[in-house]
Amino acid sequence: MSINDPVGDLITRIRNAQMRRHDNMSVPASKLRAWVLDVLQSEGYIRGYTRVEKEGDKPTIEVELKYSEGTPVIQSIKRISKPGRRVYSAVNELTPVRNGLGISIISTPKGVMSDQAAREANVGGEILCQVY
Repeated sequence: MSINDPVGDLITRIRNAQMRRHDNMSVPASKLRAWVLDVLQSEGYIRGYTRVEKEGDKPTIEVELKYSEGTPVIQSIKRISKPGRRVYSAVNELTPVRNGLGISIISTPKGVMSDQAAREANVGGEILCQVY
């Protein structure tokens, strides 16, 4: 199956797995998905992830979801920039998500990073999603 929006697919799979209270979930492997998961892991929204390569099968990424007292740590994850409408932001236009309680994940020329890291690196870019 061809996926036109790999980040949107990742976000939907995370949202669906957390609604069903799964501890783990898997997605097809790609560099962009791994970079987004790196940001989620460094910000404490997921426990971690591993790349799984089975012989004769396409590689996948196994994601360990994180819960706090039975409720998902990710309360909301929302896709901002979509294939039909890209959303870009300069560094001085990056606004905090929920007054700093959440993050935006941004694809910049220096890599995929959180909005706070983008402000520190003084770079803007495409706003992939918002998490809180």
